Amino acid sequence: MRRNSAIRLVRGATRLTTLVAACAASLASLAQGGLDWPQWRGPDRDGISKETGWVVEGKPEHLWSKNVGLGYSSVVVANGRLFTNGYDEATQEDVIWCLDAVTGREIWSHRYPSEKWALYHGGGTNSTPTVDGDRLYVGERKGHLFCFSAADGKVIWKKNLVEEYGVQLPTWGLAGSPYVLGDMVYMNAGLVLAFDKMTGDLKWKSANLGHAYSTPIDFEQSGRPLLAVFNGNGLAILDRKDGSTVSMHEWKTRHDVNAATPIVIGDRIFISSGYGRGCAMLSLSDGGVSVAWENKNLKNQMSGSVLYKGHLYGFDEPSRFKCMDVEGNVKWDERGLGHGCVSMAGDKLLVMTGRGELIIADATPEGFKPLSMAKVLNGGECWTTPVLSHGLIYVRNSLGHLVCRDHRSGANP
Repeated sequence: MRRNSAIRLVRGATRLTTLVAACAASLASLAQGGLDWPQWRGPDRDGISKETGWVVEGKPEHLWSKNVGLGYSSVVVANGRLFTNGYDEATQEDVIWCLDAVTGREIWSHRYPSEKWALYHGGGTNSTPTVDGDRLYVGERKGHLFCFSAADGKVIWKKNLVEEYGVQLPTWGLAGSPYVLGDMVYMNAGLVLAFDKMTGDLKWKSANLGHAYSTPIDFEQSGRPLLAVFNGNGLAILDRKDGSTVSMHEWKTRHDVNAATPIVIGDRIFISSGYGRGCAMLSLSDGGVSVAWENKNLKNQMSGSVLYKGHLYGFDEPSRFKCMDVEGNVKWDERGLGHGCVSMAGDKLLVMTGRGELIIADATPEGFKPLSMAKVLNGGECWTTPVLSHGLIYVRNSLGHLVCRDHRSGANP
C-alpha cells in the first residue's frame, strides 16, 4: 500500500472515530427517560411528548443558540441530532441543518438555491423535516422533496413536484411536512403524492384538493387505512392504498388557508381554521362525514391545538389562548399572549407567546395556570412549535433565532 493511501485511510478512520465518540458523548448527555421528537407534532403526531424526568424551571441561561435562517420550520430530534431548515438571505439559499442536539455544533448542512417568498410575513422555509431510521425527508415551499442520509447529508433521491407531477403552488408556498408511514412517504402538495420511501418511486397521486399548507394525519375506520387531509377545499378522507377520495367535507376560508393538522378523536375529527372561519367536530362513518357541531370558539390560523383528557388547548386568532372541551364549550380564555403556538410534554403545556416568552403551564380546564415563564426570543414572529426532547426545549422565531433551553433535572452534564 502506498504511504499516501495509508495516511488517508488513517485520517479517515480517525475522523470516523471522532464522529462516533462525539455522537456517543452527545447521547450520554441527554436526559434519562428522554424521548426523540422525529417528526412534525412529535412521536405520536399529536403535539405531545410522553417524556418524563424534565423540570419546569429551566436554567436561566440558554444552553446554546444559533441562527438557522429565515422561516417557520420547527425542529426534529433523533439519535442525538437536531434537524431543521431556514433561508439564508445573503446567499439566497435554503439550508438544511444537522446539529448536535446538546451543543448546537454543526454536523452537516445542505444548501440549494431558493427565494425568500416574503408575502405579508418574513418569508423563508415553512415545512418541518422528518426523520425515519437513517433517513431524513425534507419538503419545501417551491415543491422540492428530498431524501437524505441522516448521517452525512448525502442526497439519496429528490423530486421536483411541480415539474414532474404538475403541482400548483399555493399563495404562500407548500407548508406540509413529509409524512412517513410504513413503506411510504406522503406529501401534501394540493394533490397528495405517495412515494416509496426508499426509492422515491411514485405509487399514487390523489385528486387536487386545493391549496396545501397542512400535514395529513392517518387513521383507520372499520379496518380500512385512511388519510385525513385538510386543504383549501376542505377535509378530504383518502384511501391510503390508492389515494382515492372516500369522502369530502367542504370547508372554505378566506385565502383558502387551512393550515392546522386535523385531530382524530375516536370516530370524530376536529378541524380548525383562522380568518374568522372557526372550528368543527366531524363525525366519521362508512357513509361519509357529517357535522357533529360547528362554532367560532377556536380559530387556529397557523398552529394547531393539542388534545389532552377531553380538552383542546390552542390559539384563537389573533392573540387569545383557549381551553375548549370536545363538545365546543370554552372553559377558559387567556387574552394578550399574541399570535403564538403550543405543544405539550406530559401534563404540561409548552406555550410560545407572540412576544417571545416560553410559558410552561398545567393543562387543566380549571384555568390558565402558568408554572414558569422566560423571555427567550426577541423580534420576528413566533409561529414555530416549541419542542421538548431529552430534557431540552427548542424554540425559534421567524428571524431564524434558534434557542436551546436546559430543562434536564440535576446538574449540568
